[in-house]
Amino acid sequence: MPVRNDRKLFEFLILEGAQAGLSWDTILAKRENYRKAFAGFDPKKISRFDARKKKALLRNPGIVRNRLKIEAAVVNARCFLALQREFGSAARYFWSFVNEKPMKNPGRPVPARTAVSDALSKDLKRRGFKFVGSTIMYAFMQAVGMVNDHSMDCFCYRKKT
Repeated sequence: MPVRNDRKLFEFLILEGAQAGLSWDTILAKRENYRKAFAGFDPKKISRFDARKKKALLRNPGIVRNRLKIEAAVVNARCFLALQREFGSAARYFWSFVNEKPMKNPGRPVPARTAVSDALSKDLKRRGFKFVGSTIMYAFMQAVGMVNDHSMDCFCYRKKT
């Protein structure tokens, strides 16, 4: 379903970055641990995580203990706050890439990336975001309802748009 809540968008951004190279099941199993470890996905709080807090996260068995992914979450929190300041909301920024409405993509096979995810990835990287490659951003777009990849005969295809 389309997500336009900034906190939820940030949550999916963090989780999609953490998922890079891993199965989505792994991240879903750790989602509640992430919520606790990452201050309820509050970008203001995460943006202030210091070296001590990041070191503690590296010892937390409930999350993916990857130094680069943890650092990316902190960097991305700062960049996310900058998006909110610039656009009034992060939702306004993200949804502008699909003209404010979900893209329908009932084709098979489902792509791993598209021209839109390429453009979103490129712009986020330019703004300093980390772990936002085109494939990660396409998965993000699917997760937040910016793209509808359900087959046309699926009840969710009609429901999501």
